[in-house]
Amino acid sequence: MWQFQSRYNTVLLVASSPCDIHHIIWESMPAWTNLILAFLLVIANGFFVAAEFALVKVRVSRVEQMVVARRFFAKTARWLAERLERSLSACQLGITMASLALGWVGEPAFARLLEPLLEGIGVTSEVVVHSTAFVVGFSVITALHLVIGEQAPKIFAIRHPESMLLWCAVPLKTFYLLTYPLMLGLNASTAWLLKSIGMKGGSEHEVPYTEEEIRALLREAHIHGNLTRSEHRLLDAVFEFDDLICRRIMLPRGEVEFIDIQEPISVSMDLIRRTKHTRYPVCNGSLDEVLGVVHVKDLIGREIADDFEFQSIMRPPKKVPENMPISKLLRHFQGTHQLLAFVLDEYGTVIGIVTLENVLEEIIGDVVDEFDNENPEIVPDGPGSFLVAGSTAVEEVERKLGLSFGDTDVDTMSGLLMHFAERIVVAGDEIDLGVAQAKVLEVADDRTTRLRVSTPQAGQ
Repeated sequence: MWQFQSRYNTVLLVASSPCDIHHIIWESMPAWTNLILAFLLVIANGFFVAAEFALVKVRVSRVEQMVVARRFFAKTARWLAERLERSLSACQLGITMASLALGWVGEPAFARLLEPLLEGIGVTSEVVVHSTAFVVGFSVITALHLVIGEQAPKIFAIRHPESMLLWCAVPLKTFYLLTYPLMLGLNASTAWLLKSIGMKGGSEHEVPYTEEEIRALLREAHIHGNLTRSEHRLLDAVFEFDDLICRRIMLPRGEVEFIDIQEPISVSMDLIRRTKHTRYPVCNGSLDEVLGVVHVKDLIGREIADDFEFQSIMRPPKKVPENMPISKLLRHFQGTHQLLAFVLDEYGTVIGIVTLENVLEEIIGDVVDEFDNENPEIVPDGPGSFLVAGSTAVEEVERKLGLSFGDTDVDTMSGLLMHFAERIVVAGDEIDLGVAQAKVLEVADDRTTRLRVSTPQAGQ
């Protein structure tokens, strides 16, 4: 037996079960009080949902930036992020408690409001009145729970996790501390259950992004306008930077202009005036005997007579292996203060030269100075047909033409032609590359210097 006193009357009721207690309490309270309580429970559910998704979505690095920027409640947000598993447990506990309480309070509150309305329009059957009130009340409270208590806060937290976490930080920390003993038991039970099904270790919810994931994020940022085309291309090139080796970016041996000490001085000076490079290798007969490197600035102010010796002003040669990553090559240039190096193969033979310009072009694109007269490496030549320089990298042709020549151990198109032909090619040869046809147009020193690539659409 219970005596329950409200502002309206005092009732003496006898209850035989907890359900009767529920009925006694809600029948004795005004309907609007029940509605306010139900609405507050919906708001509480939405709060915990928003806090949970904000914690999961936000990056720890962003929280640290907010702390440095001295944003309000940023330190509290960091405190919660550092205890992510227990903070999420607090959110789940709050969601469960709010949802259960809402189901206990909400439906009866709406039903009590609807019963007089149904009776007012002539519905007198007690079964019909209670059934209709239950269905309508249940539907309304479910809709409010989904929209206000779930979907809206969830979507907002996903789109603005930093702001939402700051708003929720202090109330969530308070709830965390109040329910801490209960959460210890819940976390221990969860850990035991996960361990029993073979899941071990790792309390980390935030896994570092892989390179492919970062590239995907950059593409998405570019699509949505957060990165310009040039910024996206620059950042994407940085990821490929450490994957390249010297052999892929060097100027091959056959294209290197060098000063031969066996030639008359006048011939060497004519070479310098004609080619207008900044640095020149100094060799004895060929690149097989490299003596040093001459910088043209060292020639300024000197009287170049027939007896002048380039050995008197040259710098010692710097050499690097062909498989050195270009990130290490960049550090090599920074350490030696010489921006030209000779590339050696596994037998110690010079197979080309590489400069700082070659390295930087892999990040920022082609750099052409006032004295460069370089022709484009790939030029359209009709539908599905392209004129390609033999020294063009195979990867660049594949990227620009949308082709794939398969897994080959060659770097340039000239080498690719010999790979497929399995012989030294000559001008006029037509070679099947599998996904395209190639015709050799020009050859120099048994090396293809110019070819035409025809893709399948050329014959359509």
